[in-house]
Amino acid sequence: MNILFTNIKELIQVREVSIDFLSGKEMNVLPTIKNAFLLVENGLIADFGTMENCPKTKFKIIDAKGKMVLPSWCDSHTHLVYADNRENEFEDRINGLSYKEIADNGGGILNSAKKLQAVSEEVLYDKSKTRLEEIMHLGTGAVEIKSGYGLTKKAELKMLRVIKKLSDNYPIEIKATFLGAHAVPNKYINDKSGYVKMLIDQVLPAIQKENLADFIDVFCETDYFSVSDTDQILKAGFKQGLVGKIHVNQFTTIGGVQVGVKNNVLSVDHLEEMRNEDIEALIGTKTMPVSLPNCSYFLNIPYTPARKMIDLGLPMALASDYNPGSSPSGNMNFVVASACIKMQMTTKEAINAATINGAYAMNLHNKVGSITRGKLANLILTKKINSYNYIPYSFGNSCIEKVFLKGNEII
Repeated sequence: MNILFTNIKELIQVREVSIDFLSGKEMNVLPTIKNAFLLVENGLIADFGTMENCPKTKFKIIDAKGKMVLPSWCDSHTHLVYADNRENEFEDRINGLSYKEIADNGGGILNSAKKLQAVSEEVLYDKSKTRLEEIMHLGTGAVEIKSGYGLTKKAELKMLRVIKKLSDNYPIEIKATFLGAHAVPNKYINDKSGYVKMLIDQVLPAIQKENLADFIDVFCETDYFSVSDTDQILKAGFKQGLVGKIHVNQFTTIGGVQVGVKNNVLSVDHLEEMRNEDIEALIGTKTMPVSLPNCSYFLNIPYTPARKMIDLGLPMALASDYNPGSSPSGNMNFVVASACIKMQMTTKEAINAATINGAYAMNLHNKVGSITRGKLANLILTKKINSYNYIPYSFGNSCIEKVFLKGNEII
């Protein structure tokens, strides 16, 4: 659709030239234009500037007086394809059981896998599309979705086919990640190396044959997959053309950040527990640290030390970790608010982390994440607000009036 937004109170995240990502002090710089126009042609950002230079056109005009426009959120870490919720475990957690204790009692990832293996691809798609539509209305315009609740060849491929179908049927940008190394299924409980071998020898070739994934991921954590396992899986994925991303330092620090950097992974995600040597390993690399504050909030575990990491010159992205066990919400507005309230990130840093840096963590920074000519017109139009600081400040309220993906309003 062709649209001219006029009288925009403030056009946010304006980048004349496309950039990869922002680091350190750069993260606290958020270019904007006040009293602006934004021209959208054929689903792309065609032009922008101050109202004194606004072009005359017969396009549909949206008067944004008192409102703001910013790029839609870029959520680089989700597990939104799953069969059912796990609210019974929520009660267990309230009663004091830990993440590990819930898993040891038959809950956690293995619980989700059991449920997913039992449903058809059609049912799984129907459940997942409802969640996808939900996050689109919440302002997300690009999302990464992982497998990892299958834990068998058949079920992992089923998940990835559902992700592909979602990508084919919806205007939101979707990236797919193979996370077969999410947990060790009961069948292989005493033969983890056999499970890793199955993933590498059987599942990866099938994924490549059907072109079902962009990335490969590993839950590198105590009691899950070791640094050695992670190294082996990342290397195997790279041979199949899959870029690495890893879950790391969620509960313990075992050297996962270092093995990720060694394998040139695109992102290292979670990072709730960070030693100085872990932070130092990331300095000067092109690996994006990704924080998941929803998970910290829900599990009541530490938050990523974002303030320390940014002050030492690192970049930071924010993502929702939308999943049924530890972050049952894909609301990126709450993620941005949590980063400011709980992680001492400024509003500018949080918006940069949830837009351009999130786009980089999905290899989508040339398509989305900023107001740049030629990028997709994936946009949030706010309600009338005083400033963009109101977005995280008013954390319990929606500041969004409309969402546009590829120039079309999401109804």
